[in-house]
Amino acid sequence: MQVDIFTQVIVPVIGGLGIFMLGLEFMSNGIQNLAVNKMRALLAKIAGTPIKGVIAGTFITGIIQSSTAMSVMVVGLVNAGVIGLRPAISVIMGANIGTTLGNGLIALPLGPLGLLLAGIFALIYIFGKTDKVKNIALACMGFALIFYGLNLMTGGLRPLRSMPEVMGVISALKADTYLTLLYCVLIAAGITAMIHSSSATIGIVMGLGAAGILDWKTAVAFSLGADLGTTVTSWMASLNLSKNAKRAAYAHISFNIIGVAITIPLFFVSMDVLTWAMQWFGGNPGIPVIKDGKETYPLIPVAIGLYSTFFNIFNTVLLFPFVGVFERVLLKVGASHLDDVEDYSQPRFLVPGAAADPAVGVAAVQRETGRYLEAARLFLDIAKGAENAPDKVEEHYAAIDILNREIRSYTSGMFAAEMPYARADLIASLIEEEDYTASLGETLYQIARRVERQPLGEHARVLVDQLVDQVSDALRAIIPIDQANPPVTAEAEPRLAGLLQLRERCLRLGAELPWIERGAILALLGSAERAFYLVERIDAERKTVSRNVPASASAQQQRGSEGLSGAAVPA
Repeated sequence: MQVDIFTQVIVPVIGGLGIFMLGLEFMSNGIQNLAVNKMRALLAKIAGTPIKGVIAGTFITGIIQSSTAMSVMVVGLVNAGVIGLRPAISVIMGANIGTTLGNGLIALPLGPLGLLLAGIFALIYIFGKTDKVKNIALACMGFALIFYGLNLMTGGLRPLRSMPEVMGVISALKADTYLTLLYCVLIAAGITAMIHSSSATIGIVMGLGAAGILDWKTAVAFSLGADLGTTVTSWMASLNLSKNAKRAAYAHISFNIIGVAITIPLFFVSMDVLTWAMQWFGGNPGIPVIKDGKETYPLIPVAIGLYSTFFNIFNTVLLFPFVGVFERVLLKVGASHLDDVEDYSQPRFLVPGAAADPAVGVAAVQRETGRYLEAARLFLDIAKGAENAPDKVEEHYAAIDILNREIRSYTSGMFAAEMPYARADLIASLIEEEDYTASLGETLYQIARRVERQPLGEHARVLVDQLVDQVSDALRAIIPIDQANPPVTAEAEPRLAGLLQLRERCLRLGAELPWIERGAILALLGSAERAFYLVERIDAERKTVSRNVPASASAQQQRGSEGLSGAAVPA
């Protein structure tokens, strides 16, 4: 039978792969939007020891279905000092197990039903009224698209069995010796490194196996290579991160490389064990099932999912006793101190549970707000092209935006039923100050982004540098946050004269200042003016309600005290 390569192979395979990966993205985003903050708090609470770390890593990664997101979460908590390096290493071990749960779900034989479910949840997503409903629908829609994409890929790959030239190439990939096994593992690792998704590689392999293109043992060997290839993604992701982020990536790389190196000599023995285990999951995966007059192998995806889970559990059990060794080695490995960039997306002072004590909670909020302002000031370093400025303005903005939301969420949690009005007034004032600081951070971000996007000539560069210097000087009125006598005034009015002078110079320059640069400078002047007024408003908000709380706030709270005068908040 003649095979139409384009319509019968290329379209369903490429389309199925795209839908499959889109489903992974939708499911991960929906779940993370729903639960990532709760999961981070849960991780910080329970991952205090290596054993708890493995359990927490498995459970949380199994829910959010993203080992990458889990690694970022762990690194942030280590940088914030919430968990130590040793339990963090065990969390990453657990994350390797948790991410395989998704592979087992992918193996479920839902087939074309996935399209129907995806359509239903897409409608729910479109017409949903709340973010919670939309995120649940997005996760379910992604889950359904995974099955539909896999079904499309399987159907598109099946015609290849009737093409001798294709089967001749595929037959060379049969993992029946240690040499060919190593060959298959390395090919799968390379594919995973290129597409940056072990789940996508395993999905492709499941499709090849279910279509009968690969025999089941070779398909399992490819899944082993996917576990190895995903370490390349971890390494690449850590290149521009902090020392602790690099250590976390090195831990992930070490686990998988050691695990694969140990598993390869045991591969054929493990295949006998897997053959025995598969009798509890439907039978021999190498026996075809006739469906619509065509042979299919529905148990191969099940075998792949089972083996992938077994491999990561075996790897964790084997290496868990050596967590301390990993810690000692990793502490000696990493970049120099110049590469140790602070992760501003993670709070440093907002200790979970401390918000119940006003004396501790208010101090923590103020210190974290001061840290946010320090981070926001770095946008001016970006605008001036300072050597130690953050490399990527968008990533830095995303990080401090997360931090601001964490601060506001923490502050809101300080409200309690029947609390004294004066204390409620203080918490409300802190939230209002945080809103103004967020607006200031947004304004400074706009300055940095506009300067970064607009190439500037010599004359424009001089004007912009002077503008940035004026904004930087104004920030000295509120940074650092605990200064008793700021060196400059926070009032905006006296500073406007300097902006007017820059505006006049900008307009008087002739052809040496192109119109597009002139427009950018005028827009920057508007951002600088907003920054001045926000600095003034932040300073005023701090003075409307005293940030002082009683030194014995907890004891007075139990006695029902209404007062807020007393010892100053510690810096």
